[in-house]
Amino acid sequence: MNAVAELPVVEPATMDAHTLDLLGFDKVRALLATYAASSLGRDLALQIEPGLDARVIRDEMALTTEMVTALGLGQAPPFSGLHDVRLLARRAAIGTMLTAEQLIEVAESLNCTGAMYRYRMRLSEQLTRVIEMLSGIEDLGTVGKSIGGCIDGRGHVLDMASRDLAAVRQKLYDLDEKVKAEVRRLLRDPELRKVLSYPNATVHGDHYVLPVAANHRQKVQGVVHRMSGTGETVFIEPASIAHLGIERVGLKADEDREVKRVLRRLSGEVGRVAKPLCYALDVIAKLDLVTAKARYSRDFDMYPPDVNTEGRLWLRNARHPLLEAMFRNSELGTRNAESKPEDAPPDPGSELRTPHSALRTRKVVPIDVRLGIGFNLLIITGPNTGGKTVTLKTTGLLCLMAQCGMHLPAGEGSLVPVFKHVLADIGDEQSLEQSLSTFSSHVSRIASIFGTATSDSLVLLDELGAGTDPTEGAALGRAILDQLDAVGCRAIVTTHLGDLKTYAFNNERAENGAVEFDIETMRPTYRLHIGQFGMSNALKIARRLKLPKELLKRAHKYLKRRKGKTGDLARLQELREEAEKAKVAAMAAQHEADKQREDYERRAGALEREAAEKAALNETRSALKTGEVVRVSRFNSTGKVVRVDSKKQTVKVSVGLGEWEIPFEEIFPV
Repeated sequence: MNAVAELPVVEPATMDAHTLDLLGFDKVRALLATYAASSLGRDLALQIEPGLDARVIRDEMALTTEMVTALGLGQAPPFSGLHDVRLLARRAAIGTMLTAEQLIEVAESLNCTGAMYRYRMRLSEQLTRVIEMLSGIEDLGTVGKSIGGCIDGRGHVLDMASRDLAAVRQKLYDLDEKVKAEVRRLLRDPELRKVLSYPNATVHGDHYVLPVAANHRQKVQGVVHRMSGTGETVFIEPASIAHLGIERVGLKADEDREVKRVLRRLSGEVGRVAKPLCYALDVIAKLDLVTAKARYSRDFDMYPPDVNTEGRLWLRNARHPLLEAMFRNSELGTRNAESKPEDAPPDPGSELRTPHSALRTRKVVPIDVRLGIGFNLLIITGPNTGGKTVTLKTTGLLCLMAQCGMHLPAGEGSLVPVFKHVLADIGDEQSLEQSLSTFSSHVSRIASIFGTATSDSLVLLDELGAGTDPTEGAALGRAILDQLDAVGCRAIVTTHLGDLKTYAFNNERAENGAVEFDIETMRPTYRLHIGQFGMSNALKIARRLKLPKELLKRAHKYLKRRKGKTGDLARLQELREEAEKAKVAAMAAQHEADKQREDYERRAGALEREAAEKAALNETRSALKTGEVVRVSRFNSTGKVVRVDSKKQTVKVSVGLGEWEIPFEEIFPV
């Protein structure tokens, strides 16, 4: 058997486990695992880790993209019959005899390698990475067919497995026929029928026995095998067939020996192909993971991001993957509930849930997030339940997914850097065991983050400066932002503190962001606007909620004292908002230009390769000798070269009974 290559081992990143838990990365793994076709792919999906090598990540991404193309062409990999039999193969390689059931699983997996070998042969030529990935798989289906010819689907070793086994089973059959004939003869004896409890024979183990009444047990010679529960019937094997039973035991032992010999022979065949089989299963497991990524991508309308090492992050129309899956499942549950029959019992919890119409229309609001392009720190403000925390989690999850070689639920042209660490402090992590308050737990967590963070880290901090006096919290928040800036990492910070809204005005490496709030509907829109800070809408909201007019007038009077400052901030925000829109438009235009340039270069390269191949082929045609066999596309058959005219670029070919002048374009060397 040919030697097999070793699969490359990719060193995963050691990401902060607490951050992975906060972001819900295990749920993404579990969601990905549902798209795997086998236990091998599911195990890899549940263990997937973000990588650190940008080249490897790009290769993984490109492989997923190719598989998306393959699925679109109807070329899904054939995973039928795939089992994780690597341990069984290794046991067979050291001489262990496998059971019939285990050999069936091995045979199905061997047949799967044959299917994969043929799958590679019929793949589209453009799927070069998938073809290369499967190039080391050998067709081991012949061994699988050998096992299938000896063992049926129920795990029974067939007579055709060996001549000796067939001979022993024929003897057993003949012996059983003798025993049955003798039992039928005995049952026809009227004297014997008088002492039977009922006129039929039964089988006890491998022995035919007669049900004799207990008070007539002395009238039948033979071996007593058992007695009925009431004691009124004794089951006796007649003496005339007892010696045949002894012979049958010997034949059964011979049969067992022959079956074990067959199993040892088949196990030896498996052992001889154990190494290429284990290699093939490792590759197929990886292919199952890639296919799961591709199916997940197609199902949720994902696109591959451009991976970079310059720290540039730009998520375009990004959606939270878990929220999108939850809304989709809610919609499916709603449809199932609506399709229930009218007489079905009501769901006792239905009144506590969101109305069906609301569930059906719930969609994840896409957001645009940018870091490392003009600024490294993004400070997001806005109302509670406005989407600030979802923005943090969406950013963190999508960066982790990209480093796993997965497509992202985001628009085309997104940029994702390779982060060595993704570090988050999100939500209320009050610890009762350590007697820490909410504020203390946040500070403790931030201290551990600063102990790990480097310039190639992504830091996500939720509600910076909350849980303590606003003035002190704002001062501490500014100091933390200064430290993040000094580290040089990429960071997104959310806050309610008004004092932190102005931080970006004094730091060119920081930028504000705000989640939108609709005054008319009194609900957040969940849209993120970079370049803005959350302006207070308290008085407008109070007016809509019909607070007393005198109270509102007094509030406006207090507000006038800060009017100048507030007006300056508003004008500054308008300028920054216009600058942000211009910057986003420029980036989008640059991306489109880059895309067109890459498309042009790809087409130009393809034309150059085609021209080079054509020139090489014409050179080969010019060098053809008289009598050489060539294929003529016009006739779809072969012929012999009579003469080559390089000036006219024609070849005179003898095909059948005639000679034909054929252009170079229709001549192909065999």
